[in-house]
Amino acid sequence: MPVYFESHTITEKMSPVFERRIVNLDKLMMVVCDFTNGPASEPDKPHSHPHEQISYVAEGELYFFLDDEKFHLHKGDLFTVPPDVPHCIQNISGFVRLIDCFSPVREDFLKK
Repeated sequence: MPVYFESHTITEKMSPVFERRIVNLDKLMMVVCDFTNGPASEPDKPHSHPHEQISYVAEGELYFFLDDEKFHLHKGDLFTVPPDVPHCIQNISGFVRLIDCFSPVREDFLKK
């Protein structure tokens, strides 16, 4: 399907403070991530994955950590994550929406 209307996509509630919607092709995935756990006193636990990632801050304000660097990001900013590099975020505002793109597709995000 070439079009995914918001009203027809499935929102996955991953935790009380995190929801996501996913759409993917064979080699590319986009994930709309909504966080309601801000402002957070500490960053999330760093993680890494073998996928390339580009993310867009659609709403809110956050700190983005990549390896040992810390970046203060606002609505409209973008960030990239190379494969296998530890990274995480810390929400500064009450609501943050990130649009994450991954290549290749994150098979671990797909329903079996």
